[in-house]
Amino acid sequence: MTGHPALVFRANYFGDPAASQALAALLDDTFGIDVTILDRLGGPDPTGVPFAWFDASGTCIANISAFSIPLVINGLFTRAAGLQSGAVRPEYRGQGLFRSVMESALDYCDSEGFEAVVLLTDKPALYERYGFRVLPQHRFEGSPPTGGRMSTTRRLDMASDSDVTFLRRLLNARRPVSDRFAPLRQVEMFLFNAALMADIRLDLLEEAAAVIAWQWGEDGTFELYDVAGARIPALADILASLQIDPPKIRVHFAPDHLDWGAEAVADAGDMVLMLRGSEGLLPQKPFALSPMAEF
Repeated sequence: MTGHPALVFRANYFGDPAASQALAALLDDTFGIDVTILDRLGGPDPTGVPFAWFDASGTCIANISAFSIPLVINGLFTRAAGLQSGAVRPEYRGQGLFRSVMESALDYCDSEGFEAVVLLTDKPALYERYGFRVLPQHRFEGSPPTGGRMSTTRRLDMASDSDVTFLRRLLNARRPVSDRFAPLRQVEMFLFNAALMADIRLDLLEEAAAVIAWQWGEDGTFELYDVAGARIPALADILASLQIDPPKIRVHFAPDHLDWGAEAVADAGDMVLMLRGSEGLLPQKPFALSPMAEF
Protein backbone atom coordinates (compact mmCIF):
# COMPACT_ATOMS: atom_id res chain seq x y z
CA MET A 1 0.00 0.00 0.00
CA THR A 2 1.23 3.50 -0.84
CA GLY A 3 2.50 5.30 2.23
CA HIS A 4 2.04 9.00 2.93
CA PRO A 5 3.68 10.47 6.05
CA ALA A 6 1.03 13.15 6.58
CA LEU A 7 -2.00 10.87 6.14
CA VAL A 8 -3.63 7.94 7.92
CA PHE A 9 -5.29 5.04 6.09
CA ARG A 10 -8.61 3.81 7.50
CA ALA A 11 -11.03 1.09 6.42
CA ASN A 12 -14.54 0.12 7.51
CA TYR A 13 -14.97 3.34 9.50
CA PHE A 14 -18.72 3.91 9.07
CA GLY A 15 -19.20 3.32 12.80
CA ASP A 16 -17.33 6.58 13.44
CA PRO A 17 -19.75 9.50 12.92
CA ALA A 18 -16.97 12.07 12.50
CA ALA A 19 -15.23 10.02 9.82
CA SER A 20 -18.53 9.38 8.03
CA GLN A 21 -19.26 13.11 8.05
CA ALA A 22 -15.78 13.76 6.65
CA LEU A 23 -16.55 11.41 3.75
CA ALA A 24 -19.86 13.21 3.17
CA ALA A 25 -17.93 16.50 3.00
CA LEU A 26 -15.49 15.02 0.45
CA LEU A 27 -18.36 13.87 -1.77
CA ASP A 28 -20.19 17.18 -1.44
CA ASP A 29 -17.04 19.14 -2.27
CA THR A 30 -16.17 16.86 -5.21
CA PHE A 31 -19.56 16.09 -6.77
CA GLY A 32 -21.98 18.54 -5.13
CA ILE A 33 -24.04 15.62 -3.76
CA ASP A 34 -25.31 15.57 -0.18
CA VAL A 35 -25.25 11.90 0.83
CA THR A 36 -26.58 12.77 4.30
CA ILE A 37 -30.02 12.77 2.64
CA LEU A 38 -29.90 9.03 3.30
CA ASP A 39 -30.12 9.65 7.06
CA ARG A 40 -33.76 10.68 6.63
CA LEU A 41 -34.48 7.74 4.33
CA GLY A 42 -33.44 4.99 6.74
CA GLY A 43 -29.66 5.28 6.62
CA PRO A 44 -26.90 4.26 4.21
CA ASP A 45 -26.38 0.77 2.84
CA PRO A 46 -25.43 -1.41 5.85
CA THR A 47 -23.15 -3.54 3.65
CA GLY A 48 -20.90 -0.59 2.79
CA VAL A 49 -17.17 -0.85 3.60
CA PRO A 50 -15.12 2.30 2.92
CA PHE A 51 -11.37 2.61 2.32
CA ALA A 52 -9.88 6.06 2.77
CA TRP A 53 -6.99 8.35 3.63
CA PHE A 54 -7.48 11.06 6.27
CA ASP A 55 -5.24 13.94 7.28
CA ALA A 56 -4.34 14.84 10.87
CA SER A 57 -7.37 17.12 11.23
CA GLY A 58 -9.77 14.31 10.25
CA THR A 59 -10.45 15.59 6.73
CA CYS A 60 -11.16 12.78 4.27
CA ILE A 61 -8.62 13.10 1.46
CA ALA A 62 -9.35 10.05 -0.72
CA ASN A 63 -11.97 7.32 -0.58
CA ILE A 64 -13.69 4.48 -2.34
CA SER A 65 -16.41 2.29 -0.82
CA ALA A 66 -17.43 -1.28 -1.60
CA PHE A 67 -20.93 -2.62 -0.99
CA SER A 68 -22.93 -5.74 -1.71
CA ILE A 69 -25.17 -5.60 -4.78
CA PRO A 70 -26.55 -9.07 -5.60
CA LEU A 71 -27.37 -9.21 -9.30
CA VAL A 72 -29.36 -11.26 -11.75
CA ILE A 73 -27.31 -11.63 -14.94
CA ASN A 74 -28.57 -13.78 -17.81
CA GLY A 75 -31.23 -15.16 -15.48
CA LEU A 76 -28.75 -16.38 -12.87
CA PHE A 77 -27.93 -15.09 -9.39
CA THR A 78 -24.52 -13.44 -9.13
CA ARG A 79 -22.91 -12.46 -5.83
CA ALA A 80 -21.54 -9.06 -6.79
CA ALA A 81 -20.05 -6.00 -5.13
CA GLY A 82 -20.29 -2.41 -6.25
CA LEU A 83 -17.79 0.42 -5.89
CA GLN A 84 -18.94 3.97 -5.22
CA SER A 85 -17.90 7.23 -3.52
CA GLY A 86 -14.55 7.28 -5.28
CA ALA A 87 -12.91 10.68 -4.90
CA VAL A 88 -9.59 12.40 -4.18
CA ARG A 89 -9.20 16.03 -3.17
CA PRO A 90 -7.56 17.98 -6.05
CA GLU A 91 -4.43 19.00 -4.16
CA TYR A 92 -3.63 15.33 -3.39
CA ARG A 93 -4.16 13.85 -6.84
CA GLY A 94 -1.29 12.15 -8.63
CA GLN A 95 0.21 10.77 -5.41
CA GLY A 96 -1.04 7.18 -5.64
CA LEU A 97 -3.80 7.59 -3.07
CA PHE A 98 -6.60 6.51 -5.39
CA ARG A 99 -4.63 3.47 -6.52
CA SER A 100 -4.10 2.43 -2.90
CA VAL A 101 -7.80 2.67 -1.94
CA MET A 102 -8.82 0.88 -5.16
CA GLU A 103 -6.40 -1.96 -4.51
CA SER A 104 -7.60 -2.24 -0.92
CA ALA A 105 -11.25 -2.33 -2.01
CA LEU A 106 -10.58 -4.97 -4.67
CA ASP A 107 -8.55 -7.08 -2.23
CA TYR A 108 -11.54 -6.92 0.11
CA CYS A 109 -13.96 -7.95 -2.66
CA ASP A 110 -11.72 -10.87 -3.61
CA SER A 111 -11.33 -12.00 0.01
CA GLU A 112 -15.12 -11.91 0.47
CA GLY A 113 -15.62 -14.16 -2.55
CA PHE A 114 -17.58 -11.75 -4.76
CA GLU A 115 -17.94 -13.16 -8.27
CA ALA A 116 -18.09 -9.74 -9.88
CA VAL A 117 -17.43 -6.09 -9.08
CA VAL A 118 -19.33 -3.32 -10.87
CA LEU A 119 -19.04 0.46 -10.99
CA LEU A 120 -20.29 3.50 -12.90
CA THR A 121 -17.85 6.06 -14.22
CA ASP A 122 -17.27 8.76 -16.84
CA LYS A 123 -13.57 7.80 -16.96
CA PRO A 124 -13.52 4.12 -18.03
CA ALA A 125 -9.81 4.16 -18.94
CA LEU A 126 -9.02 4.78 -15.27
CA TYR A 127 -10.49 1.39 -14.32
CA GLU A 128 -9.42 -0.80 -17.23
CA ARG A 129 -6.03 -1.27 -15.56
CA TYR A 130 -7.83 -2.99 -12.67
CA GLY A 131 -9.51 -5.55 -14.93
CA PHE A 132 -12.83 -3.74 -15.51
CA ARG A 133 -14.52 -3.80 -18.90
CA VAL A 134 -17.30 -1.61 -20.28
CA LEU A 135 -20.80 -3.10 -20.45
CA PRO A 136 -22.66 -1.30 -23.28
CA GLN A 137 -26.14 -0.27 -22.19
CA HIS A 138 -29.32 0.35 -24.19
CA ARG A 139 -32.63 2.13 -23.95
CA PHE A 140 -35.78 0.45 -25.24
CA GLU A 141 -38.21 2.39 -27.41
CA GLY A 142 -41.49 1.69 -29.12
CA SER A 143 -45.18 2.44 -29.46
CA PRO A 144 -47.50 2.21 -26.46
CA PRO A 145 -49.39 -1.07 -26.06
CA THR A 146 -53.16 -0.97 -25.68
CA GLY A 147 -55.88 -2.99 -23.97
CA GLY A 148 -54.41 -2.91 -20.49
CA ARG A 149 -56.28 -3.63 -17.28
CA MET A 150 -56.76 -0.63 -15.00
CA SER A 151 -55.73 -0.65 -11.33
CA THR A 152 -56.25 1.94 -8.62
CA THR A 153 -53.17 4.13 -8.16
CA ARG A 154 -51.73 6.34 -5.44
CA ARG A 155 -48.89 8.84 -5.77
CA LEU A 156 -46.10 8.34 -3.22
CA ASP A 157 -44.32 11.33 -1.71
CA MET A 158 -40.61 11.13 -0.80
CA ALA A 159 -41.22 13.84 1.79
CA SER A 160 -43.60 11.52 3.65
CA ASP A 161 -41.95 9.29 6.26
CA SER A 162 -44.79 6.78 6.01
CA ASP A 163 -44.45 6.56 2.22
CA VAL A 164 -40.68 6.09 2.51
CA THR A 165 -41.21 3.31 5.06
CA PHE A 166 -43.77 1.64 2.80
CA LEU A 167 -41.43 1.93 -0.17
CA ARG A 168 -38.55 0.38 1.80
CA ARG A 169 -40.72 -2.66 2.59
CA LEU A 170 -41.71 -2.99 -1.06
CA LEU A 171 -38.12 -2.69 -2.27
CA ASN A 172 -36.90 -5.33 0.17
CA ALA A 173 -39.36 -7.84 -1.30
CA ARG A 174 -39.17 -6.79 -4.94
CA ARG A 175 -38.67 -8.96 -8.00
CA PRO A 176 -35.66 -7.99 -10.15
CA VAL A 177 -36.99 -5.70 -12.85
CA SER A 178 -35.21 -7.74 -15.55
CA ASP A 179 -33.63 -11.17 -15.82
CA ARG A 180 -30.98 -9.88 -18.23
CA PHE A 181 -29.25 -7.61 -15.71
CA ALA A 182 -30.74 -6.11 -12.55
CA PRO A 183 -30.08 -5.84 -8.82
CA LEU A 184 -31.87 -8.26 -6.54
CA ARG A 185 -31.74 -5.63 -3.79
CA GLN A 186 -30.67 -2.01 -3.78
CA VAL A 187 -33.05 -0.22 -1.45
CA GLU A 188 -30.87 2.68 -0.42
CA MET A 189 -29.90 3.86 -3.90
CA PHE A 190 -33.50 3.69 -5.16
CA LEU A 191 -34.59 5.93 -2.31
CA PHE A 192 -31.58 8.24 -2.70
CA ASN A 193 -32.10 8.63 -6.45
CA ALA A 194 -35.83 9.19 -5.97
CA ALA A 195 -35.08 11.96 -3.46
CA LEU A 196 -32.66 13.65 -5.88
CA MET A 197 -34.80 13.46 -9.04
CA ALA A 198 -37.11 16.45 -8.86
CA ASP A 199 -39.41 15.34 -11.71
CA ILE A 200 -39.70 11.67 -10.83
CA ARG A 201 -43.19 10.26 -10.21
CA LEU A 202 -43.68 7.26 -7.96
CA ASP A 203 -47.12 5.78 -8.52
CA LEU A 204 -48.31 2.74 -6.60
CA LEU A 205 -50.49 0.32 -8.57
CA GLU A 206 -52.41 -0.93 -5.57
CA GLU A 207 -53.73 -4.19 -7.04
CA ALA A 208 -50.28 -5.25 -8.24
CA ALA A 209 -48.52 -3.77 -5.18
CA ALA A 210 -45.91 -2.32 -7.53
CA VAL A 211 -44.43 1.18 -7.64
CA ILE A 212 -43.87 2.71 -11.07
CA ALA A 213 -40.96 5.18 -11.26
CA TRP A 214 -41.48 7.39 -14.32
CA GLN A 215 -41.58 10.88 -15.76
CA TRP A 216 -42.53 12.73 -18.93
CA GLY A 217 -39.78 13.35 -21.46
CA GLU A 218 -39.40 16.68 -23.19
CA ASP A 219 -41.09 15.34 -26.34
CA GLY A 220 -44.02 13.81 -24.46
CA THR A 221 -42.35 10.40 -24.28
CA PHE A 222 -43.29 8.20 -21.35
CA GLU A 223 -39.96 7.54 -19.63
CA LEU A 224 -40.16 4.39 -17.48
CA TYR A 225 -37.24 4.14 -15.03
CA ASP A 226 -38.13 1.21 -12.78
CA VAL A 227 -40.91 -1.03 -11.48
CA ALA A 228 -40.60 -2.15 -7.85
CA GLY A 229 -42.84 -4.93 -6.64
CA ALA A 230 -43.16 -8.66 -6.03
CA ARG A 231 -44.46 -8.93 -9.59
CA ILE A 232 -44.01 -6.75 -12.66
CA PRO A 233 -47.25 -5.57 -14.30
CA ALA A 234 -47.47 -5.59 -18.08
CA LEU A 235 -46.72 -2.23 -19.68
CA ALA A 236 -50.27 -2.05 -21.06
CA ASP A 237 -51.64 -2.39 -17.50
CA ILE A 238 -49.27 0.32 -16.27
CA LEU A 239 -50.44 2.80 -18.92
CA ALA A 240 -54.12 1.95 -18.34
CA SER A 241 -53.72 2.41 -14.59
CA LEU A 242 -51.94 5.75 -14.99
CA GLN A 243 -54.65 6.74 -17.51
CA ILE A 244 -52.17 8.10 -20.03
CA ASP A 245 -51.77 7.61 -23.78
CA PRO A 246 -48.27 8.78 -24.70
CA PRO A 247 -47.10 8.91 -28.32
CA LYS A 248 -43.91 7.00 -27.52
CA ILE A 249 -42.43 4.78 -24.80
CA ARG A 250 -38.82 4.75 -23.61
CA VAL A 251 -37.87 2.15 -20.99
CA HIS A 252 -34.58 2.48 -19.10
CA PHE A 253 -34.15 -1.23 -18.30
CA ALA A 254 -34.57 -4.43 -20.33
CA PRO A 255 -38.35 -4.90 -20.75
CA ASP A 256 -38.40 -8.71 -20.64
CA HIS A 257 -41.12 -8.70 -17.94
CA LEU A 258 -43.31 -5.99 -19.50
CA ASP A 259 -45.01 -8.07 -22.26
CA TRP A 260 -44.07 -5.44 -24.83
CA GLY A 261 -41.95 -5.41 -27.97
CA ALA A 262 -39.32 -2.67 -28.26
CA GLU A 263 -36.30 -1.57 -30.22
CA ALA A 264 -33.00 -1.58 -28.32
CA VAL A 265 -31.16 1.71 -28.86
CA ALA A 266 -27.53 2.14 -27.80
CA ASP A 267 -27.18 4.52 -24.86
CA ALA A 268 -24.69 7.30 -25.53
CA GLY A 269 -24.76 8.72 -21.98
CA ASP A 270 -21.69 10.07 -20.22
CA MET A 271 -21.69 7.46 -17.46
CA VAL A 272 -20.71 3.90 -18.37
CA LEU A 273 -21.19 0.67 -16.46
CA MET A 274 -18.11 -1.49 -15.95
CA LEU A 275 -17.68 -5.03 -14.64
CA ARG A 276 -14.71 -6.96 -13.27
CA GLY A 277 -15.39 -10.68 -13.50
CA SER A 278 -15.35 -13.71 -15.76
CA GLU A 279 -16.36 -13.65 -19.42
CA GLY A 280 -19.40 -15.76 -18.56
CA LEU A 281 -20.89 -12.93 -16.50
CA LEU A 282 -21.26 -10.57 -19.45
CA PRO A 283 -24.95 -9.93 -20.31
CA GLN A 284 -25.93 -11.82 -23.47
CA LYS A 285 -28.79 -9.55 -24.57
CA PRO A 286 -29.27 -5.76 -24.62
CA PHE A 287 -29.89 -4.38 -21.14
CA ALA A 288 -29.62 -1.29 -18.95
CA LEU A 289 -29.14 -0.64 -15.28
CA SER A 290 -32.22 1.19 -14.05
CA PRO A 291 -31.50 4.86 -13.23
CA MET A 292 -33.09 4.19 -9.84
CA ALA A 293 -30.28 1.70 -9.12
CA GLU A 294 -27.43 3.94 -10.24
CA PHE A 295 -24.71 4.32 -7.64
